[in-house]
Amino acid sequence: MSGAKARPAADAAPVLVPADTTQEVRERGAGVSRQVAVLPVGSFEQHGPYLPLATDTLVACAVAREIAAAYPVHLLPPVTISCSHEHAAWPGTVSISSVTLHAVVRDIADSLRRSGVDALVVVNGHGGNYVLGNVVQEASARGERMALFPAVEDWETALERAGVESSLLTDMHAGEIETSILLHAHPEVVRPGYESADFTADDRRHLLSLGMSAYTDSGVIGRPSLGTPEKGRKLLASLADSFGACWSLLTSDEER
Repeated sequence: MSGAKARPAADAAPVLVPADTTQEVRERGAGVSRQVAVLPVGSFEQHGPYLPLATDTLVACAVAREIAAAYPVHLLPPVTISCSHEHAAWPGTVSISSVTLHAVVRDIADSLRRSGVDALVVVNGHGGNYVLGNVVQEASARGERMALFPAVEDWETALERAGVESSLLTDMHAGEIETSILLHAHPEVVRPGYESADFTADDRRHLLSLGMSAYTDSGVIGRPSLGTPEKGRKLLASLADSFGACWSLLTSDEER
């Protein structure tokens, strides 16, 4: 018998890849005047000892699924590795360059347009993916239809509606927001320990120079003990509501 240690049940990977057939995509597209694709972008980085490395991907996919349940969008599989360089001090973290991420998203948008889908929403689950804002700005300047979601304002509305106690500043990483969403959407991947893992560091002005390890030993910056499945459900519901403005913008018949 092998001496390899078995993985705990919580390591079972949730299914994140859409199961649509090409016929189903064709039929959904036939019912709308302008097709919109939704691309979740996550990361593969440490989230303390109780949330998985794929947390940001799971969160982005949960938001994208809520959108797809409310609007006839073309849901894409996620980008699972992105720009997580600030987490390089912890085992398991993997990053690609911002140049690579920029190219991947632009290539996906180009491919979609060739197949008749001319609008793309990038659902970002990782705050360190700053380059996604540049991708959208540049695409919009070229007259293409692209949006980045959720905006800070969308998150602030969601926090208020869900009764989240932490601010976006305090709840930076593996805190109340992410723990709540995973307790609702993927409780099987949340390990014990989040109830006593609170750690705050609101002054992070040198984060880009020093990385996360200069501000936290555990990898947590936030208050995960406040996380609940109900808050997670309300957060996702609010974001789906907020997406309405984005949908209207991208499906408008006005020239860009």
